[in-house]
Amino acid sequence: MTITELLSGGGIIGTAALLLTLIQIAPIKLNPWTAIGKAVGHAVNGDVMEKLEETRKILDNHIKTDDARNADLHRTKILQFNNELLRDIPHTREEFIEVLSEIDFYEKYCKNNPDYKNNRATHAVANIKRVYDDRMMKRDFL
Repeated sequence: MTITELLSGGGIIGTAALLLTLIQIAPIKLNPWTAIGKAVGHAVNGDVMEKLEETRKILDNHIKTDDARNADLHRTKILQFNNELLRDIPHTREEFIEVLSEIDFYEKYCKNNPDYKNNRATHAVANIKRVYDDRMMKRDFL
């Protein structure tokens, strides 16, 4: 069917299809075919999209829990290292650098997650940094 046939004998449906196509092509930001396609897509895939949203929420909760557990592990390493310092167990410069990277991760996580409980490691972090600075000044790492 040609455009002429649509206009002359196609009736309302042919005219509407032509108008929608012309509006879609025109430089105006009105896209009726896109809107119709989205509406049909939502109608057909509504249940799937709802299920995907539920799955996304569950996954987000798992990620949040996993990130908090990871931060707990970093905090544990920090507290253990500080405990060793308090018991006068000597450490190498590399061990200090490693725990300082643990501290960097932990502090970044605490900054980005203000609801995370951080009061358990603040003094340990301060002590580790103080001892590291002292060792650097004295140059007396293990």
